[in-house]
Amino acid sequence: MISFALGVEDLADTRFAVSPLQETVLSLRVLRDPGLSALHLPWRRAVLSRLGALDTGLLMSLVGRRHTVPDFLTPRPTGFAPSFEDELAVVRRTSPHVVRRELEAVYAPDPLPEPLHHAAAAFADADATDAPVAGLVDTICELLQHYWELAIRPTWPQMQLVLEADMTYRAGQLAVGGARLLFTDMHPNLRWHDGVLHIDKAIGNYRVTACGRGLLLIPSVFAHKPAPPISPDEPPVLAYPSRAVATLWAPAPAADTSALASLLGTPRSRLLRLLAEPLATTEIARRLRVTPSAVSQHLRVLYATGLVTRARHGRRVLYRRSSLGDQLTDR
Repeated sequence: MISFALGVEDLADTRFAVSPLQETVLSLRVLRDPGLSALHLPWRRAVLSRLGALDTGLLMSLVGRRHTVPDFLTPRPTGFAPSFEDELAVVRRTSPHVVRRELEAVYAPDPLPEPLHHAAAAFADADATDAPVAGLVDTICELLQHYWELAIRPTWPQMQLVLEADMTYRAGQLAVGGARLLFTDMHPNLRWHDGVLHIDKAIGNYRVTACGRGLLLIPSVFAHKPAPPISPDEPPVLAYPSRAVATLWAPAPAADTSALASLLGTPRSRLLRLLAEPLATTEIARRLRVTPSAVSQHLRVLYATGLVTRARHGRRVLYRRSSLGDQLTDR
């Protein structure tokens, strides 16, 4: 079990971020072991057909036997939504000492996989130069760049909308029920008790006291359970499974033939049923497979009649069913 002891200042400094690099790295788990999540099988089939001559052997070797990945490949985001290239630049600057230590932690007690075997001599020889390790990191970064372009970037805008919708929901849970409700609702493996966040069934066994460093929460499309750092030396950060991931690959909902559709019309009925959670116009359009302009027209009507509410979140306006809309859809 891994635990984060959080003081009052740490809770006040609890923040959210999205990480395109972390999603890229965690997606390798699904490519390596499709049994982790049946939800991602449509994505996996599509991606495998596009990888072509990419060195999938080296890619798969980045995931350990227990589905762990080295912490240096998922650096802590320095802002709310860093670019993939900025995060990859952080990886390139990782010291060879850290690379050696974390690769050994991921694969121990097993030897390094064959694709990484050429660097084994540098790990074993205390007098070796750092050049082989630095070269390996550069090779991995170049490979991840190509993999990002093929596998993640085409659907990253949709993924980011899902992640941002999750953060909006979590912020509401925190506002209504504090840290206890936030973590209770996040995943069954998380427990909040007496100022300590316990992460059950985690790979590792350590306790970290935040000491004013706060807690960074990163929703993830590809995380199948809460994923803290492997090393206790890292500041408190936790990737966790995002809500609504199934909507990424699911087909558009079928037409509604209920009484609600007879009252409002099928498009507005489908839209109202979708708004159980706050969503932006572009995300609604993506899920319904229609244009944003069509969604905006229906939202104007639903808002004018009091069936939906809206609130600004950053640069976006999020829509959600009102209490009247909830009553109508429950019938």
